Amino acid sequence: MSKIIDANKKIEDAALRGYKKIEDTVVGGYKKVEDKFVDTFLKKDGETIEEAKARLQKEQKMRQQEQHKYSKTTEEIQDEIK
Repeated sequence: MSKIIDANKKIEDAALRGYKKIEDTVVGGYKKVEDKFVDTFLKKDGETIEEAKARLQKEQKMRQQEQHKYSKTTEEIQDEIK
């Protein structure tokens, strides 16, 4: 029985290593494309890519807060109808 467990453990380890390698490759490739896009289209003069990303995240958060300020829940709308 322990030979089967050992074999399964080896298969599991190999599958996990393969998955992590693919994941690292895909995520790394995405980050390169993202950085190039930010550098080409979204970066302002004198800004680094990291600064541009931080600015964009801050702007997105502000837009979401502004949008949330004007959105109503179903309960609020129902209370207005009454």
